[in-house]
Amino acid sequence: MHHASCLTVQITKKEMDSKKLVVDKPHAVCIPFPAQSHIKAMLKFSKLLHHKGFHINFVNTEFNHKRFLKSRGPNSLDGLSDFQFETIADNLPSSDLNATQDIPSLCVSILKNFLAPFSDLLVKLNCASSNIPPVTCIISDGCMPFTITVKV
Repeated sequence: MHHASCLTVQITKKEMDSKKLVVDKPHAVCIPFPAQSHIKAMLKFSKLLHHKGFHINFVNTEFNHKRFLKSRGPNSLDGLSDFQFETIADNLPSSDLNATQDIPSLCVSILKNFLAPFSDLLVKLNCASSNIPPVTCIISDGCMPFTITVKV
């Protein structure tokens, strides 16, 4: 399994103090099942957590991320440094952004293909040089079992 690597960096006293403030903030990685109703519900919940002081990384498939940008505009996800969107590949053949993906194929792909890229994402997010707090919790739909077995 391939893992992203972290670079060691020298941190000044000022950077260390700002990193301490960042480390003290809870950090949730939210990953819904890649279907519209699941994404909408998880996004609303993520916004509530953000309002309560959490750093949020919201994880979508590349397909759904493109759909989101197409419907909301290319800059729709810009703005908040502590509410970030990340993507992982769904490993399905390309399909029309206006159509729903084949759900049975998507379910098989989730079980077979999502663990490695999700693990890599968590390593990247927990990298000491990332200037974001370490991940303190993963919030996922029940039909995303790889999130329970992931090792960081």
